[in-house]
Amino acid sequence: MADKKVGVVSHYYPKISVAIIKVSAAFKTGDMIKVSGKTPEFTQSVESMEFDHKKIEKAKKGDTIGMKVNEEVKKGDDVYLVS
Repeated sequence: MADKKVGVVSHYYPKISVAIIKVSAAFKTGDMIKVSGKTPEFTQSVESMEFDHKKIEKAKKGDTIGMKVNEEVKKGDDVYLVS
């Protein structure tokens, strides 16, 4: 089964290692995601997400969320749900 695209990075805050992601399909904490694009591809577990400065367990289509990432990402990088 192929990986499913769930969002695109719209901004990255390097000092706090947080990516702002425009969500195109639902995913939740505990899921494995892959970030691919201008940066070297990496996979990580979704540890924490925020929407409107509040912790959330699930991101849904249309949300713009903040998510802690393990490596640097760039605007335009694609986010995939690893199956």
